[in-house]
Parts: sequence; structure tokens; C-alpha cells
Amino acid sequence: MKRISSVFALAVVLASPMVHGQQPDAAGSAVDAANQWLVLADANDGAATWDRAAPSFQAAISKANWSAALKQAREPFGMVKSRKIASSEVKHSLPGAPEREYVLIQYDTQFEHQAHAVETVVPMRDQAGNWKVSGYFVK
Repeated sequence: MKRISSVFALAVVLASPMVHGQQPDAAGSAVDAANQWLVLADANDGAATWDRAAPSFQAAISKANWSAALKQAREPFGMVKSRKIASSEVKHSLPGAPEREYVLIQYDTQFEHQAHAVETVVPMRDQAGNWKVSGYFVK
């Protein structure tokens, strides 16, 4: 259980101080990757979200533990009724994370059992130029 908390804590750390500045191409591709990842999360497919996550995410938690953590985090909220992007910000470094290009994306989400929630998804660009989710938090 401690390992699960550390992954969610990582997402909180990644989402905390934001520097304003948009790079539309990077933000758009990262948002696409985040949206595709969220479709899997909405289907409670923890294994698939882990498979599409960044290597740093995968190194922080096993696939089985992530699947359990995702279910535990999302189940009380119920199904997604609506989701819209509230903000997206490009970062080139984050505390405690490797130097890469990141986009911090916050969504205003309405769930079946939660009228207002904020989901934070943090895609990072890998060395091959692909966007992979490196952090997720919902509150």
C-alpha cells in the first residue's frame, strides 16, 4: 500500500508548481496521448494504462499494484459523465523527475458520484519522441 501512495504522491508533486507557457504542438500531442490513456482508465483497464505509461511510471509500481490502485482510486467516483481540459502547461523539468519535456494537463471532470473533480495527467516525451503518461492524480 505504501508503494501505491508514493505513485499518487509523485503525481501530486508533478502537478504542484506550474510555470505558464504553452507550446501548441507539444501540448496538442501530449493531450492526445493523455486522452487516449484516460479512455483506458475510464474502462478500468489498469494493465493497459500501465503498458502505455512512461518507463519511470512503470519502474515506480508493478502492473498488478497499479491496476489495484487505479481501481481503488476511481471506483468511488463512478462513471465519467463529462471531462474538459481546464489547463495544459509545458514544462522542461519537474522536481524529482528526469529532464524531459512534460505537459501538465488538468481536467475538470464530472463523475457519476462526484459532481466536480480535478484529474491531473502528466505525459512526458520519451527519447523516441513519443508521449507517455508519467503521472496521474484525481481529487
